[in-house]
Amino acid sequence: MTRKIGATFVPVNVEAKEVEEFLPLQIGILGGTGNYDPAIFEEIKEVKVYTPYGPPSDNIILGRVRGMKVAFLARHGRGHPIPPHAINFRANIWAFKSLGISRIISPAACGSLQPDEIEPGDFVISDQIFDRTFGQRKDTFFDGGVVGHAVFADPFCPELRQIVIDTAKELNLRHHEKGTYVTINGPRFSTRAESRFYQQSGFSVVGMTCYPECALAREAEICFVNISMPTDVDVYGLKPVSAAAVVKSMKENIENVRKLLYDVVPRIPEKRSCDCGTVLDISLY
Repeated sequence: MTRKIGATFVPVNVEAKEVEEFLPLQIGILGGTGNYDPAIFEEIKEVKVYTPYGPPSDNIILGRVRGMKVAFLARHGRGHPIPPHAINFRANIWAFKSLGISRIISPAACGSLQPDEIEPGDFVISDQIFDRTFGQRKDTFFDGGVVGHAVFADPFCPELRQIVIDTAKELNLRHHEKGTYVTINGPRFSTRAESRFYQQSGFSVVGMTCYPECALAREAEICFVNISMPTDVDVYGLKPVSAAAVVKSMKENIENVRKLLYDVVPRIPEKRSCDCGTVLDISLY
């Protein structure tokens, strides 16, 4: 992978000139379970992006949010046809990077591992991640030739995290300013033993998609913030999780998600004050 990466795209039912007016973009949103369409967008255009890693999860939607140019991609595809372990994460991040995106906002459904503190409907602005996908996913762009070891001690952009936290406070949304997201491979939910292990380890939430999204974004020098949205309490000693319960809870919280994104986007400054955009300066060998 080099700093200048690219892809080809074609408009869908629009003129190429109409799409070019949106480029380059700056902000990308990865929509998760229950959030398959950019309801907060205006002036919507749709493009199909081709990458060296194959197709992304879906066509990318371009639009404006309060005057800001933003791209939206449903990580599971619209209608949720792609399970978490089969998502083409590299294609998704590459496609965003090729459109000029330097910031990614990633809301994602998950389960609470600390129900005494984190309740369904809360937001958790994760500051750490723990990978339990056991190497089953392609999690790097460095496949040979140029070798890079990206700094990843703090996996989420501090500038974007603070913007989301401040916005959630102003909107009076129940949220937690930090937390550890443990990523499991899926698509099955955890056993009681696994869930208890994660809970006793002090992890905050469990989900299936944040890794390797955040790692690939770091290699692409894209700022990345995770907004975890617990839809249930994970299974240890409690009621087992069901897909129907997750979808129901997600639908109940979707308006708060949209409200948060609608206010976060215009607060993102054009110039970055973090180190995410220069990580390769100290990572390449």
